[in-house]
Amino acid sequence: MPRSAWARREEREYREYLTRREIRPARLEPGCSAGRLQQDLYHGLLAQACPGDRLAGVQIVLAGGTGFLGRPLHEALTAEGHGVTILTRHPTRRGLPAGAHVVGWNPDGNVGDWATAVDGVDAVVNLSGEPIAARRWSDAQKKRIRESRILAARSIVGAIQAASDPPRVLVNGSATGYYGPRAEEGLTERDAPGSDFLAETCVAWEAAASPAATDRTRVALLRTGIVLERDGGALAKMLPPFRLWMGGPIGSGRQHMSWIHRTDWIRLLRWTLETDAASGPVNATAPSPVTNAEFSKALARALGRPSWLPLPAGVLRVALGEMADALLLTGQSVVPERAVELGFAFRYSEVTAALDAIC
Repeated sequence: MPRSAWARREEREYREYLTRREIRPARLEPGCSAGRLQQDLYHGLLAQACPGDRLAGVQIVLAGGTGFLGRPLHEALTAEGHGVTILTRHPTRRGLPAGAHVVGWNPDGNVGDWATAVDGVDAVVNLSGEPIAARRWSDAQKKRIRESRILAARSIVGAIQAASDPPRVLVNGSATGYYGPRAEEGLTERDAPGSDFLAETCVAWEAAASPAATDRTRVALLRTGIVLERDGGALAKMLPPFRLWMGGPIGSGRQHMSWIHRTDWIRLLRWTLETDAASGPVNATAPSPVTNAEFSKALARALGRPSWLPLPAGVLRVALGEMADALLLTGQSVVPERAVELGFAFRYSEVTAALDAIC
């Protein structure tokens, strides 16, 4: 399928930037797609995409630095020249980022010897938590999802409070699940939380992190939506059926999807670290949420496939139980009011452009 005018323009802009900076990444070759060029940005060129140069050579502690979001964030920050220490439960496990500085910790709500890693650093980013879609939601699994987030946040807060030289900023994870299933459009950081399991978990997660806020430490709560990239997250699960000509909307297709390209998520987190006014909740979503039917149509177009085979809600409920409604059959239309007000500029504001770059 011919590349869109947008993709061609993005490729030209990336090439012009690389030429100006005299950067020659290994994957820069004739015919290379904009999406391929973006991978070079992930591995060392993130500064091009981020406003300002205030975040230079800082020391950052990253909890949850080995997953779909944490690993590329670590790679981007270290490639910029920042010192990043990863807090991990398994410091000797294979598969940690190459060359990473790791410190073992036990995020049980208490403070251990690992807390010395927090004292004197510039920033802490806490993404730690049990993946919400790793397995079917039993009562035990829901407890793990909730407690892994709350206890990790409490441990981080305890370490910050015990530090003689606390970090100037804590960016703590949260999610758009905070708002609960909603039909109305344009939810902002000012809207009230929902009342389902994910909403209550996000409320407790944010409450656990908020006590770190003092006149010496700013706290930002990053309410992340559906992060798009081909190597993980929701999109990686959606790509196979579409590539096999069997893709289509989920359930009614009317549920909202508040999404963000992973490049923009990394940029937004970095911007949050350096923007003093970015405190409290910050929605990490693109400005243009879509319905699931609209998303399916855009994904099909990007792949050169039809979107014609709906996935029935009943099948999902049998297969996934409660998780089907919470993650797939309902949603929220969330907009990044706070980030936009403070001047953050998204590279991917429209889902068609984001999926063109990825696919």
